[in-house]
Amino acid sequence: MEAGTALRVPLHTLIPIRVPHSNNFFHTRFVPSSSPSLSTSSSFSAHSYRGPQPKRDFLANWVSQNDDAVRTLPIYVGSASLFAVLLNRALSGIAPVADAGSSQSRADLLTLGLAVTDILTGLVWLSIRPKSITAVNPQGIECKRLCTTLPDVALNELLWAWESLSDVTCCRSLVIVYESSCVLQIGFAAESSPGDGEAVSVDPNKLMQGSVYQGVMKSGAQSYLANLSLYPGKSELPFLPSNTQAVILQPLGDKGIAIIGGDTIRGFTASDQAWITYIGEKLDSNLAKYVKRHPLSSQD
Repeated sequence: MEAGTALRVPLHTLIPIRVPHSNNFFHTRFVPSSSPSLSTSSSFSAHSYRGPQPKRDFLANWVSQNDDAVRTLPIYVGSASLFAVLLNRALSGIAPVADAGSSQSRADLLTLGLAVTDILTGLVWLSIRPKSITAVNPQGIECKRLCTTLPDVALNELLWAWESLSDVTCCRSLVIVYESSCVLQIGFAAESSPGDGEAVSVDPNKLMQGSVYQGVMKSGAQSYLANLSLYPGKSELPFLPSNTQAVILQPLGDKGIAIIGGDTIRGFTASDQAWITYIGEKLDSNLAKYVKRHPLSSQD
């Protein structure tokens, strides 16, 4: 093939782009580099996405939208059945006293039992309701402390991790301790004393002596405290806001840990946890090149 002919052949390089999807997840699409969709923001509209669409469960949606009616439905059904049995008994001319030798009496007794069961089921459904889980406003102050002696590439990596987690998950606090130094404390933090406007600083030595840190480092696996208030180890994390709802403890190799605080009970999904594991591996790989024992400094 001649050089001129080769130059006229359009090159369709596949470039991955991230298309927003529901529930704070991102799906990757591959489009040609020459595609006009890369030049306009309208290409990210719902009409341009031709991937698989999520299935809708209409019955589940209807039940969730009519929760009160569904919970009281067994009471109405049981009451109607009980009234129908009594009315049938009165109009059929059968003696009101149950006769074990009568098939009608046995059928009526069985129906009465089912009707009472329906009524009791409805009462139980009304008395037991799932607790609604909502995001809370962290009770603390915002801070941004990082080790300024790190090179720019390492600082950018830390800030990228924070921005990514805070944008697509329920993360509201992030603390990274590496090689016995706190290299990052960002987001909401507990206030050292009421009204002073200073965040509680992280004591790496005290943290590393605690059972929470040692347990995570010993297992070498991520630890998810879905409801932080139920765990006694909460006292070992005094730098987090007092109403932090969930925490992920992500080991960074065998040299550090990332502590991620969320504002919602069980707010981190399984996909979030897997993604955070990969972020931890990436941070460990980059920080291993640069982090030394340096004091923590503040950046406004």
